[in-house]
Amino acid sequence: MIDKRKKQNRKSIRLKNYDYSNAGYYFVTIVTHKRANLFGSVEDGTVELNSGGKLVEELWTEIPLHFPYVTIDQYIIMPNHLHGILIINDNVGARHASPLPPDNLSQHKQQPLGTIIGSFKSAVTKRIHDLGSLDQEKIWQRNYYEHIIRDERDYEKIYEYIQFNPMNWSLDEENLERSR
Repeated sequence: MIDKRKKQNRKSIRLKNYDYSNAGYYFVTIVTHKRANLFGSVEDGTVELNSGGKLVEELWTEIPLHFPYVTIDQYIIMPNHLHGILIINDNVGARHASPLPPDNLSQHKQQPLGTIIGSFKSAVTKRIHDLGSLDQEKIWQRNYYEHIIRDERDYEKIYEYIQFNPMNWSLDEENLERSR
């Protein structure tokens, strides 16, 4: 008898043998559970964030407080997803000009992208539930999309995509109410 509770075998979208804690630029898209519009709306090409969307923005911009080797680049929070570029910098065991004491090095071990995103998603879910902002139990889809940005041309294309995402909302595949 087949146990229906077992998770489906899902094909990973991650590159095999790639270390996602490596320094680099990463484009990520994180989508809400069932693409529900939880974070606001788009009016005339401008995103109007609700309290949930403002919370997502607050926690997104706080990522470097928890992962000091990460820099937030361009991002946009849409009604049911977030696009962002995260920069993982080399962590050489130093803060500003002085080295970290040896016992603190393990505390600042560079974590992979998946851990960073998982921590962010978990923090958003916890805060939203603590505030009672939404009745929805699940906030996020199980996974997230990532793309390693390989060069300046790739970066510029993604940067523009993020920047113009609100203006293209009526055509966005994440928008369940999009024009067909």
